[in-house]
Amino acid sequence: MWEESFRITTKEEITLFRGKKYKDSAKLVDRSTQYEVPAAMDLVVKTASAKFDETVEVHIKLGVDSRHADQQVRGAIVLPNGTGKTRKVLVFAKDAKLDEAKEAGADFAGGMELVEKIQKENWFDFDVVIASPDMMSVIGRLGKVLGPKGLMPSPKAGTVTPDVAKAVTEAKAGKIEYRLDKTNIIHCPIGKASFGADKLKENFDALLGAIIKAKPAAAKGQYIKSCVIASTMGPGIKINQAKLG
Repeated sequence: MWEESFRITTKEEITLFRGKKYKDSAKLVDRSTQYEVPAAMDLVVKTASAKFDETVEVHIKLGVDSRHADQQVRGAIVLPNGTGKTRKVLVFAKDAKLDEAKEAGADFAGGMELVEKIQKENWFDFDVVIASPDMMSVIGRLGKVLGPKGLMPSPKAGTVTPDVAKAVTEAKAGKIEYRLDKTNIIHCPIGKASFGADKLKENFDALLGAIIKAKPAAAKGQYIKSCVIASTMGPGIKINQAKLG
C-alpha cells in the first residue's frame, strides 16, 4: 500500500512499527474504511501513542502529472493554528531590508557572508530561507545545496519578496509550503497531536482549500485521488476523498 510505504523512513521506525504500541494503535483503524474528516482527526490523535508530541502529516495524491510544467501544484499557506514547531528563519537581504528582517524576528540575516558560511561550513541550522529579489543573484549559487533540501526561496512560495518582514512574520506564524513530489503526492505537516482534533481539522481544511484553489487548468478527471493522514509513529488513516472536492 503506497500510503504505508512512505511512512517508513528509518530502521528505528520499522522496529517501532512492529512494536506493541503501533499494533495497539493500528487496531483502532479499519483499513477498509475511508473516514470522514472529523472522524479521521479524532483517530489520528488517539493513535499518536509515542512519548513525544507527534507531528501529524497529510499525504494527498493528485490526479495530475508532475512531469508536465502545466500540471505543477505548488504554493504556500499560513495554517490558522500554526504547525507547533519553532522555525528558524534565514533572510538574505541588504541595507534597509536587512534591518526590516531583523526587526521582524529573523534568526539569521545577511548577504554574501551567509552564502560562504553555507558553502564552506555545510551550515544548515535553519528551516526557512527568505530573500529580497535583489539578492537572488547572490544566492543563485546555492541552488544545488538548498534545492534538494526544499530550502531554495521562490516567488511562488512567497519566499522571494520585497516585503521580507511580512515573509518572516508568516514563516514564524506557521506558513508551510506545499508541492508535488515525483509520484504526484503532496506531503505536509498540519500540526501536532497535542493540538486536538478540532485545530487539526481547521489546519487540514485550510491546506486542502489552498490545494483545490491551485488546481491546474490542464488537470483532467478526478483531482484528489486519495488522502491519508498519520502521526509520526502512527498508522495511516484513509480519508474519504470523494467528499474533499
